[in-house]
Amino acid sequence: MGDAVTGEQRLQCEPMAMTAERVIDLLRQPDLASLAAWLARIVGGASGGPAAVVWSRSWGEAVDAVPVAMEDDPVPLARAAWAAEGGVVRDESAGRRAERIVRTARGAGCVLVVGDGDGAGSGSLPAELFEALRLRWSELAELEELNARVENLQQADKVQRALFAIADMASSDMDMDAMLSGLHRIVGGLMYAENLYIALYDAARDAIRFLYYADVEDPELVRPGDWMAMAELERGLTWYLIHDRHPLRGPTRELACQVSGPLRLIGSDSADFLGVPILAGDAVRGVIVVQSYERGDCYSEADQAVLAFVATHILTALERKQAQAELERRVAERTEALAREVRERERGERLQRALFRIAELASSEAPQDEVLARVHGIVGELIHAPNLYIALIADNGWLNFAYYADQVDPKTPPARPFGQGLTEHLIREARPLLLDPESAEPLIRSGKVVPRGPVPHSWLGVPLREGDRVFGALVVQSYEASVTYGEAERELMEFVARQVALTISRRRAIEALRQAHAELEARVEARTRELRAQIAERERIEQQLKHQVLHDALTGLPNRGYLRERLEQVMARSRRDARLGYAVLYADVDRFKIINDSLGHLAGDEVLREVARRLKRCVREPDLVARLGGDEFAILLEGIEAPEDAVRVARRIIEAMDAPLQVAGREIATSTSVGIAMGEATYRSADEILRDADDAMYRAKRSGRHRFEIHDPADNQRALDVLAMEVELRHALASGAFHPFLQPIVRLHDRDVVGYEALLRWRHPERGVLAPAAFLGVAEDSGLIEPIDWMLFERSLDLAARLGAQRYLSINVAPRFLRQTEFVGRLLGLVRERGLPPGRVRVEITEGAMLDTPEKVRNTLRELAENGVAAVLDDFGTGYSSLSRVHHFPLRAIKVDRSFVSELGGPNDAGSRAVIRAVLTLAEALDMEVVAEGVETEEQRDALQAMGCSLAQGFLFGRPGDPAGILGSG
Repeated sequence: MGDAVTGEQRLQCEPMAMTAERVIDLLRQPDLASLAAWLARIVGGASGGPAAVVWSRSWGEAVDAVPVAMEDDPVPLARAAWAAEGGVVRDESAGRRAERIVRTARGAGCVLVVGDGDGAGSGSLPAELFEALRLRWSELAELEELNARVENLQQADKVQRALFAIADMASSDMDMDAMLSGLHRIVGGLMYAENLYIALYDAARDAIRFLYYADVEDPELVRPGDWMAMAELERGLTWYLIHDRHPLRGPTRELACQVSGPLRLIGSDSADFLGVPILAGDAVRGVIVVQSYERGDCYSEADQAVLAFVATHILTALERKQAQAELERRVAERTEALAREVRERERGERLQRALFRIAELASSEAPQDEVLARVHGIVGELIHAPNLYIALIADNGWLNFAYYADQVDPKTPPARPFGQGLTEHLIREARPLLLDPESAEPLIRSGKVVPRGPVPHSWLGVPLREGDRVFGALVVQSYEASVTYGEAERELMEFVARQVALTISRRRAIEALRQAHAELEARVEARTRELRAQIAERERIEQQLKHQVLHDALTGLPNRGYLRERLEQVMARSRRDARLGYAVLYADVDRFKIINDSLGHLAGDEVLREVARRLKRCVREPDLVARLGGDEFAILLEGIEAPEDAVRVARRIIEAMDAPLQVAGREIATSTSVGIAMGEATYRSADEILRDADDAMYRAKRSGRHRFEIHDPADNQRALDVLAMEVELRHALASGAFHPFLQPIVRLHDRDVVGYEALLRWRHPERGVLAPAAFLGVAEDSGLIEPIDWMLFERSLDLAARLGAQRYLSINVAPRFLRQTEFVGRLLGLVRERGLPPGRVRVEITEGAMLDTPEKVRNTLRELAENGVAAVLDDFGTGYSSLSRVHHFPLRAIKVDRSFVSELGGPNDAGSRAVIRAVLTLAEALDMEVVAEGVETEEQRDALQAMGCSLAQGFLFGRPGDPAGILGSG
């Protein structure tokens, strides 16, 4: 609760009696301020000298002194005593002493400051009175703290209730004025707010609008609801609230020190003023101000914080209410627009129904008088039109009245010459006219109109048109002052006039058609006979053209277009009923080009006609034989139940083509290859099954011709795989993914490496390192193998310079390179660019290369040898070459195929040893090296070395490896 104060720490004063009256007097002090004043009075009265009590509810904040006025400020000395360890401090120069009397656990307490000169007023507080003082001080400090908390909670509750009330008003259906008055009452419940205004600021237009304004001194100073330019309020308090963006509080005389510039007073002085900007994020959206003209010190810092807090919620409420009001306004406007639209639509629908009924009359068989009377009835449903007539210009130029109804003169006027009446004036003007006696007077005075009677009270006429020609008028007139026509009636009559004109024109046209019908019937009959003859001839020609378009001119068979159309029909039926099987056979005459080239095209055409006849004899109805072009034919088989049915037809075709043909006085033997594709549900078009049958036919040709093959669906996937592989090869070539792997060639007696063979490898991003067997066929078929080989040559020669001066590098060269005249120059150019001695580069060729254009190959190898590049014969013993042919080519070495090496120590050991000895003998005679390939065991190595073979290559000495590892190891 507080410090224990010893007798040594107390002021030494005259003894002070401890009486019940003093204790009662102490307990009667209602608050800390009163208790501090009581203590100062008691100590000062007892000592007879100056005494002050410096106290605070929290010594970390403000402190108070009792009495307030002393000769020297007691607060600094009191703060020193409060902070001192013993709680006592003396100021010798001033003759004063300060002692900490009470200190509570919450930081409240007091310090007694007295004169300490000559000991006047000495005597300490009795211990009992001092303890009572300490307890009372702690009690009042805790009570005041509790009271402050209660007040804060009450204020927070008031603010919370105010915010709830603001939110309720924002979502209520009260109008904006009522809500603003409610906001005034709510703010008034939180602080003094008799004078209050709320204004919103628009930064885009730099203007302010006072939504609410209540002021007892200046009630007419602003116009609520109107936008006011900020320039009108420049340097005023509202202007500074928006531009300085911080609250203003205090009387008018103090506000000038709070703004950023000179202050211009607008309106009366305030005894106290509180204004806060309404902020939304960093943007100022408005201000809220309360002020008092009579009472000063109305607003505290707490009021300022409350008003700033409430202001944001007021802005939200205002925006919600404005949004609600704007929504209601838009809803009202949209409702009114929809109502107008509904009225217009209802009017349009009535008009549409009326015009539709008038349009129906155009095709009516009723007499014209009856039709026009019905038109009058329909118009009468839309406007007041008891008096209506329709005048038309006759062929002789006179004006006659096709229909006439008039309440004043019901008799139809007779036809008259075209004159100066109102109707004639309307027709001449060719535009709608709306007249009354007053507007008709200038026309009558000018002589443009000569009326035949009094002008009606309201006269409305619309011309009847046919294209650009006016041929009559539709007129309504009123003799009553209560019935007048306006723009709405004029617009309606224009619509009606169009339909009436159309009705009359149609009826005239119908009449003209009726008159011409009889004449036309006779002409049509004669023309019909002519057309029938022409149509018959055209149908004959069309059938002939259709046959020519869909059939082959040479053989008379259906062509590809006819076949596709028929095949699509068969496929559609099969999809509806899977039991209706079908198949397509693709037939091709073997070696037809030789026949065509040797005997001529006429003989070739005769062969094709005979093939067509034989194919037709091999099928039955409704099967179809078609010529697709050249020597290719297709047979569509319908209603087959199993592949065996199609196979039987294919065999009949092959047997039929076995019989020789007599062409151009010669007997010619022919054969055919047939591909079969069975109809499957997976086919979606004729082209797909034709493609598969064609593919099967080419497989039959590759398998030896004069046979048939059935398409396997797996072939499609293999074809797709080949296409995908080709795309990957092109990407790999572009990215340089092909690399040489090196396999060592060693001397058998010491296993020293004398050279390396560069072997092609593909670093595939997904499948890893691939050997040529995985992609070589696709690369050769796609034509990519040559650029791949050149990439391998270049990278291999880059490695050759790093292999050591005594080691050579062998590269495998395909036969096609040996037939190219530019190969030698290009290869030698690569060698020279890298500064390599040609002797360190060897080319390896296969036996097949020596059989194809051997003279060309011999010259190429000789040219390479003359430039220092040696040739090696690879895989010797597996091809068609013989020992007797080897000496015809400039070879440096022979590689014995691994098939002979692998047999050493096996069942065929004797035969393999005989071949290897023969090769060694030949090589020794021709001064050639011999390299044994595929050495995998020590037994094979020993056998080869025993036979005199000095060089070998195989897994025993090293597998093909990454050059980085080989070069890095030595």
